[in-house]
Amino acid sequence: MSAIADIKPFPATDLAALRRAATGREPWRSLDELAETAEFRRFVEAEFPAIAERLPFSLDRRTLLKLMGASLSLAGLTACSEAERIVPYVRQPEDIIPGKPLYYATALSSDGYGIGAVVESHEGRPTKVEGNPDHPASRGATDAVMQAAVLSLFDPERSRTPLRQGEPAGYGDFLKDMAKLAGGLAASGGQGLALLIEATTSPTTRAQIGSLRQRYPKLRVFKHDPLAASANEQATAKLFGRPLTPIYHLNRADVIVSLDADFLGEGPGRLAYARDFAGRRRVRQSTDTMSRLYVVESTPTITGAAADHRHAVRPSAVEGVAVAIKAALEGDLHAASLSPFGPEWINALVDDLRSAGRNALVMPGAHHTPFVHAVAFAMNARLGAIGNTLDFIEPPDTMPIEGDLAALCQAIATGSVDSAMVLGSNPLHTAPSDVDVRKAFLKLKLLFHWGLYRDETAFLAQWHIPAAHELESWSDIRAYDGTVSIVQPLIQPLFGGKSLHQLLAALGGEFNADMQALVRATWTAMDEPAWRKALRDGVVPNTVTAPVAVSMPADIGGPTPHASVADRLEVRFVADPWLRDGRHANSSWLQELPRPLSKLVWGNAALISPATAQRLGLENGQMVNLARGGKDIDAPAWIMPGQPDDTVTLSLGFGRKVGSVAALSGGYDAFPLRTAEAPWFADGLVLAARDSTARVVTTQHHQAMEGRAIVRHATLDAFRQNPHFVREGVPPAPTESLYPDWTYDQEAWGMSIDLSACIGCMACVSACQAENNIATVGPDEAALGHEMHWLRIDRYYAGAVDQPDIFFQPVPCMHCEKAPCEVVCPVNATIHTHDGLNAQVYNRCIGTRYCSQNCPYKVRRFNFLEYQEFDKESAGPRQAVHNPDVTVRSRGVMEKCTYCVQRIAEKRIRAQIENREIGDGEVVTACQQACPTQAITFGDIKKKDSHVSREKAAPHNYALLEELNTRPRTTYLGKISNPNAGIAGKPGAETGDG
Repeated sequence: MSAIADIKPFPATDLAALRRAATGREPWRSLDELAETAEFRRFVEAEFPAIAERLPFSLDRRTLLKLMGASLSLAGLTACSEAERIVPYVRQPEDIIPGKPLYYATALSSDGYGIGAVVESHEGRPTKVEGNPDHPASRGATDAVMQAAVLSLFDPERSRTPLRQGEPAGYGDFLKDMAKLAGGLAASGGQGLALLIEATTSPTTRAQIGSLRQRYPKLRVFKHDPLAASANEQATAKLFGRPLTPIYHLNRADVIVSLDADFLGEGPGRLAYARDFAGRRRVRQSTDTMSRLYVVESTPTITGAAADHRHAVRPSAVEGVAVAIKAALEGDLHAASLSPFGPEWINALVDDLRSAGRNALVMPGAHHTPFVHAVAFAMNARLGAIGNTLDFIEPPDTMPIEGDLAALCQAIATGSVDSAMVLGSNPLHTAPSDVDVRKAFLKLKLLFHWGLYRDETAFLAQWHIPAAHELESWSDIRAYDGTVSIVQPLIQPLFGGKSLHQLLAALGGEFNADMQALVRATWTAMDEPAWRKALRDGVVPNTVTAPVAVSMPADIGGPTPHASVADRLEVRFVADPWLRDGRHANSSWLQELPRPLSKLVWGNAALISPATAQRLGLENGQMVNLARGGKDIDAPAWIMPGQPDDTVTLSLGFGRKVGSVAALSGGYDAFPLRTAEAPWFADGLVLAARDSTARVVTTQHHQAMEGRAIVRHATLDAFRQNPHFVREGVPPAPTESLYPDWTYDQEAWGMSIDLSACIGCMACVSACQAENNIATVGPDEAALGHEMHWLRIDRYYAGAVDQPDIFFQPVPCMHCEKAPCEVVCPVNATIHTHDGLNAQVYNRCIGTRYCSQNCPYKVRRFNFLEYQEFDKESAGPRQAVHNPDVTVRSRGVMEKCTYCVQRIAEKRIRAQIENREIGDGEVVTACQQACPTQAITFGDIKKKDSHVSREKAAPHNYALLEELNTRPRTTYLGKISNPNAGIAGKPGAETGDG
């Protein structure tokens, strides 16, 4: 029975009681935990022998097969072959050795920008994406979306054949129609034809469109990017006379102020910015220094979670906060006092900015008004930061266009456009609600669509052409700083897909163009050795865009007047971190990956603050009707600590029904409330509570370790006074044990995780899933707590429910030296290896789950159902996405983190062949490799000079639940923050007793 079972609960909407419960208690995971609700107790009790949940009696096999994504029948995959004329990242052997992977450098797109990748390929089959350490946008790291690229490559629901009027047709038939179209366009100069492109930084695409404009002078080009924000280019155009792109140097910044800028989680430079930010937050000795981060934000983000000081404000208030900070910086104390949270916070922040001078940095949120950007840039100029922590470059995504989607629809309505080619985007799903795309497109004489899926727009098109996946295509793309990468394919197109360059070439009359030749033509200045080097390295040398000199005008203008919104609800739109605008909705990996802060999976919810929930009488999961501008949607409510009052956050990307995996998810489609004039936030939202409720699946209560010192944290000043703060108030670890001692003749592997560097981005969880063939279980099983991720990121709160501090803690298997799981297994399936791993022998496991019951860390996962296909007659190519170096588990088997034992074995074999020891840092686990902040260190703890040994020797190193005497090989460095002593409300050292 749970230790909390007899505590009388109170409603999770009783704000006064919640505030009392949070006082003096930390950490806590959710409002339900503070309130001790039945929902929270259900999950805690399910960890104990009195199991509260039982398996369903029936098994919906069809649903399970949908979840496997790449495990359905893949007609045509049996004929797949390695792409030709590509160059491996490392020296290619003379002959491909079966079972030995090759690695190729390429780049994956993120909102039109490139992020460098190195892709592992087994006999022409890509299986794993890693970051390219030589690429400025990745620096060896990845994010969850990049990890899921291999799953989308093998998605059986990708478009497989050209469609004419919805019926299968040959690509040759399409080329015949294109030839007729091209002939007519040549005579008319392109009159009546429009291209609708996505955001792109491809030099080849730019060159091709330029050639088409010369060939067809009346051709019109429009762009539709539902996640684009134009405020920055509007602000720089007004300030400097031309649009420019800011480049931030967080590695030089001592004080950072974020005006609703989620620079750790959003934007094409997020991985590089996370690396630079974490590099200034590492503390090992009392003499070390840290940067300081202030965040003002309108919805909780991982950047806000990393802040030393965070304030949640309504979206409309960010402009006023920016003005108040600028006024205080200029000495106008009266204007500074108008800040929504008083002058103390503003004055302390400004003093910090002045002290930092040119090492300060003010970052505006991409989705805010041009005036917020202008104010931020003016403050940077006043501090002398431009040229040090801030540079401006020519925009990498410059593409001459005539307008956006609304302009295209207007052109169709006036008759100046009667034919359109939609290249990649899905405007029928992602268009603003005040732009009637369907009505406009129905007026077209001819509509072409090119995309990975037969989506909503493809259903309306006369011709739909399957797109080649990024891992099947030749292309080029620029990073956030302008650096160019050549995109090279890992595999021939599985379903005959065509690249964008081939489609544009066909429009220009070149009907059988070769993908590589089209890209190579853009780079004729490179000779063959230089071309091959660019392919091998993943970076075209000397293509980074140089900073330009700017001069800040004295008058930056003023804000746009708007009516007061004090008595109205505001709505804040955000892109889902994994599904983005919905293009990844058919990826089961991304659907089941918990969102960093809400921990929601398989759906979204309308986020509201505890105070707003109390005022409106709302509870978690209660359906609400949200209306604005004559449009409305129904959505489940979710009470979010740290959410600003009177603000509802809605996430994009859900609500799609195209694709079997997407259809399994819950949630709502937020696009109907989004308008062209207010794409990111707006006022005038009307909320009405419904009587019904909806299931909202969250993992935040799963695998709870209640009542122990879990997350240990301190301020920098407290650390300097007591570097061993993690030992305060914690029972000493026992020195004796009944368990046997182990001796190690070779290596002894261990891991250290720096909680100060972890930003909770979930890249490590996704990388672990891709590396280790971890199954997805679907919304029903996830709701029962049966998700299979070997690594989880626990999110904790501390302090007030309105403005809590937020902590992240990655929890893999601890690989205990005195492992309680090993002694209870009746069939010796859980064993201790010669190098200190808690190994799981799958073919011995009989599913007693004794090891899971005996694990205090709750890191073992059980295959309750058969999530994989093993029948040899029907399996065939369905396993294409799986890593061949890792066993695929079946029903009834317990599984867990293995420290990527397959990678250890690979390096050990190589070292034995070369008659040497395994080098320090040679073995890199999947989670470690993906981490953008380098929060994870792995290595041989027997070597006292190894990196992991040095990390474990830090004074604030501690083991999770060390009082249980399990002696884990995975340990943590306590989180250290750097708050301003002049701002009240920050505690000193805390051990994190739950």
